[in-house]
Amino acid sequence: MSAQTESGTPFKAVYGPEDLADFDPDLALGEPGHYPYTRGIHESMYTARPWTMRQYAGFGTATESNARYRQLIAQGTAGLSVAFDLPTQMGYDSDAPIAAGEVGKVGVAIDSIEDMRELFAGIPLAEVSTSMTINAPAAVLLLLYQLVAEEQGVPPAKLSGTIQNDVLKEYIARGTYIFPPTASLRLVGDTFGYCRDHLPRWNTISISGYHMAEAGATPAQEIAFTLTNGIAYVEAALAAGLAVDDFAPRLSFFFVSRTTLLEEVAKFRAARRIWAQLMRDHFGARQEKSMMLRFHCQTAGVQLTAQQPEVNLVRVAVQALAAVLGGTQSLHTNSFDEAIALPTPKAARLALRTQQVLAYETDVTKTVDPFAGSYAIESLTNDVEAESRRLMEAVAERGGAVAAIEQGFQKTEIERAAYQLARQIDAGERVVVGVNRFRLDKEASYEPLQVDPAIEVTQATRLAELRASRDQVAVDVALEEIRAAARGTGNVLVPIKEALRLRTTVGEVCDALRDVWGVYKPRT
Repeated sequence: MSAQTESGTPFKAVYGPEDLADFDPDLALGEPGHYPYTRGIHESMYTARPWTMRQYAGFGTATESNARYRQLIAQGTAGLSVAFDLPTQMGYDSDAPIAAGEVGKVGVAIDSIEDMRELFAGIPLAEVSTSMTINAPAAVLLLLYQLVAEEQGVPPAKLSGTIQNDVLKEYIARGTYIFPPTASLRLVGDTFGYCRDHLPRWNTISISGYHMAEAGATPAQEIAFTLTNGIAYVEAALAAGLAVDDFAPRLSFFFVSRTTLLEEVAKFRAARRIWAQLMRDHFGARQEKSMMLRFHCQTAGVQLTAQQPEVNLVRVAVQALAAVLGGTQSLHTNSFDEAIALPTPKAARLALRTQQVLAYETDVTKTVDPFAGSYAIESLTNDVEAESRRLMEAVAERGGAVAAIEQGFQKTEIERAAYQLARQIDAGERVVVGVNRFRLDKEASYEPLQVDPAIEVTQATRLAELRASRDQVAVDVALEEIRAAARGTGNVLVPIKEALRLRTTVGEVCDALRDVWGVYKPRT
């Protein structure tokens, strides 16, 4: 089999000037910090300061997660990244029957302002940047965060961070959606408008290719389907009456970084170039920040193995280096034991130390865009861009991202790529160290971190006490105001915030919206 990139284009053994015969460096590269931002969105990049080092964490109760956050901050983490459990992601309270067995398992359980208050106890929210990986109920969790910050005396204008808030990719690759696409886009648009007026430093969406990549998308698919989702969000905001330069500077993206270092660097460069051209020429953006593709990166969890888990330390280091060479704005490095269970404190610390070694012990931060002008990198960048644009055109021909999602186009394309990858691994054509080659006869024992199943009872007890002690009449009125806003055209975040202040739960707010908007039922 001839060598190919992950995106399916030929991978040459030697690249030279002939591979860039039609390459105009002035148009395709430019200077760092200037259109089309191929070489990075800042003139100085990491020579001035390194990327933001985030560590994604959240498990069990808010109190347990708070302790982990404090540890990470003490070890040098500059930004927090919150993982929520599955019931919270789906807009259900911990005592809902559907939540049984899932409370606190893959993230922290947040049912009300009381949980959010405990999650950030003793953490000065004016001084940290917080990313929250939450999608369908993202607006609800953001408002809880704002309320807790206000209790700390922090004005909304000082809060900085990101909510993922990218529900379109849930229909494609992940499945934690609640409402139909049109209603979900309405909620996203309302969030854009609310943050413009109240939280000007907040990144209102992190348009995510990471989960598509984890589901099997190639680098070109990851870029194409992420950017077409981005187009849909921009169009939704414009339809809601927002001006492009009012909201576009707060858009951000979220990508994976794999072990295929060269193509990953090319992928990030191509993504910046495509987005800059789209925002300037298609949407008419005039502010430079509106054209900049700012992104967070996470190392590829799907490439971690339960076999010989210590080898994952090497994988994560290579993946992190690819993200840095590709110009990421922030980075989360996975812990080596995540293919087995939730990371232990030691594993989480080693993951952070990986970033710190790259930032402070290597020379990759001493110059801007070290790979610029490489025949291989520039040719690969062109290849990824061409394949991504072909796929983006295929989405456009089907009526755009939402229409293509309803037709199952992106999901089918990703599943086809994932199947091909699985076949190559099974056949030994693609080597996975410790899995299909270089195996051990006997794996070493490992003691993973486990979540106490009693958390489900604890959360249910807390909810019962909360409901017994609040003003239920006021809560009922607040929930009806949410339903009225959902039926109308006003910004739904305004009544949601007041309801949350009255200790209405996340599940109750989402149920009120379900009453009006319904729930999404996929065709397949």
